[in-house]
Amino acid sequence: MIHVTQLSIRYYSRRRPAVHDVNLQVRDGECVLLLGPSGCGKSTLALALNGLIPHSLEAELSGSVVLDGLDTQRTPLAQLTQRAGLVLQDPEAQLVTLQVEDEIAFGLENLCLPPATIHQRIGEALAAVHLSHLRHTPVWALSGGQKQRVALASLLAMRPRTLIFDEPTAHLDPRGAHMVFEQIAELRRLGQHTLILIEHRLDALMDLVDRVVVLDADGRPLLDGCPCKVFDHTNAPHLHRLGVWMPQVSLLAHRLGLRPVPFTLAGARQLLAEQRPKLARGASIARTANAAPHGPLVVRVQGLSCAYGSHVVLRDIHLDVQAGECLAIVGANGAGKTTLAKHIAGIATPPPGRVFVCGLDVAQTPAKQLMRHVGFVFQNPEHQFVTSSVADELRYSLRHAQHPPAHVEAQVQTLLARFKLERYANVNPFTLSHGEKRRLSVAAILATARDVLVLDEPTFGQDQQTGYAIMQMLRDLQREGCTIIFTTHDMTLVAEYADRVAVLQGGRLVFHDTPRELFRQGELLHRANLDMPPLRQLAEALGVGATTLEDWVQLLQPTEIAAA
Repeated sequence: MIHVTQLSIRYYSRRRPAVHDVNLQVRDGECVLLLGPSGCGKSTLALALNGLIPHSLEAELSGSVVLDGLDTQRTPLAQLTQRAGLVLQDPEAQLVTLQVEDEIAFGLENLCLPPATIHQRIGEALAAVHLSHLRHTPVWALSGGQKQRVALASLLAMRPRTLIFDEPTAHLDPRGAHMVFEQIAELRRLGQHTLILIEHRLDALMDLVDRVVVLDADGRPLLDGCPCKVFDHTNAPHLHRLGVWMPQVSLLAHRLGLRPVPFTLAGARQLLAEQRPKLARGASIARTANAAPHGPLVVRVQGLSCAYGSHVVLRDIHLDVQAGECLAIVGANGAGKTTLAKHIAGIATPPPGRVFVCGLDVAQTPAKQLMRHVGFVFQNPEHQFVTSSVADELRYSLRHAQHPPAHVEAQVQTLLARFKLERYANVNPFTLSHGEKRRLSVAAILATARDVLVLDEPTFGQDQQTGYAIMQMLRDLQREGCTIIFTTHDMTLVAEYADRVAVLQGGRLVFHDTPRELFRQGELLHRANLDMPPLRQLAEALGVGATTLEDWVQLLQPTEIAAA
């Protein structure tokens, strides 16, 4: 179905190729998972597979891509879109009309199909994604998961034989992601499509995957094989070093030295069932969450409500955060997470007397004074870039804080190295990949010390190594007394790093306690469109109380942990 030969692609604004010497063959009906570190060219390769490169996006291309017998460089894009459809990260980026029915019709109308054919295909496509009941619904009224399924339906209506998913759950809450994964699973069962998946929420997908292809940091093919081979102990050091996302159950096996390395939850259950004697002995080990600090209050929210026109976003929020605490704010898309975070940081101005940071009323404190105490990292990195180079972006905050020039330059070099941005020091921030922009936005805020750091999806778009590096850096800052508040859809981050978690549902605060307590409340998780992390799901299946990777290590290696 897909035949890629010696493919190299270089954007005209870059000196180095985004992908380099890629050779890839994908059979009809195969499901291939494409992995690699942030910025390695996965999305670029996806854009080339269906002809958007070079037809819509200008780039220097050598080698060839043959899709279903058609050379993508010599075939008109209208023909290629009927052979391969691309589902993007952000459903908003590919929805172009106001109503669901019109969205499905848009591509078909551009192909000049007869009205009767269009009407029939709209019905078939919506039925395929289980959204027939929303045919006449405004697009803006849909949830994130529903929007992503509408985007998929608009492609299915054009009847491509290949579907390419470029991190389709990146902007979705856990329940929305689950809906998309269920849809991909159904497509897989029907066996009518060749599937290319770029994704990092892997545990829910691995049952569907035939092959895994891994690109290295330079966009060159590194590994290509079945999941059991790619994720085995031999390749683990290379994948760890690159920061390639791996299934949580595979990470657990690597940590414990278990063989064979499982890559699905079912495989992990079967393997760990053999460890039941150890699990039984370890079940009585006391495992407690990171003790939440009991210092003075550094953030206090008192009866905060917020509305945009007639749409109420926050409803009477009361929330206290103690100095040195790490608080995760979670909830469904549209629950009010980002709005609450912005009010705490002063990016959005609350009514007087509603939000206090370090004793200062956010509504009545000048921005220059407030920013000495609290910093905010936007979900969209481009919203905070103010200079024309990566290095200057890091210098900006340091100079604004009036640090000496020598200190500024030393800090800039340290941050460039820590966030793997050295080679982009003189590059315009707006030309970076999404993952690189995220790293820069976090580094720019961390350039100056803060009492409180508020981060909106801090690991969004990151590879595993960089994502964990960001969270470890935040944990180091927390140990130094900094208070960390972050929003996220990644429940593994909540389990591993948060002292407490605040759950928003429909703009209301419905839970504020430890992650472990949250994961005991299945009904609340369901109502709030959340789920349990994979390792917690594994623990539930085996009847043990583990939540994090360290819990599992303690369960299965209690003697070594105690000695350490």
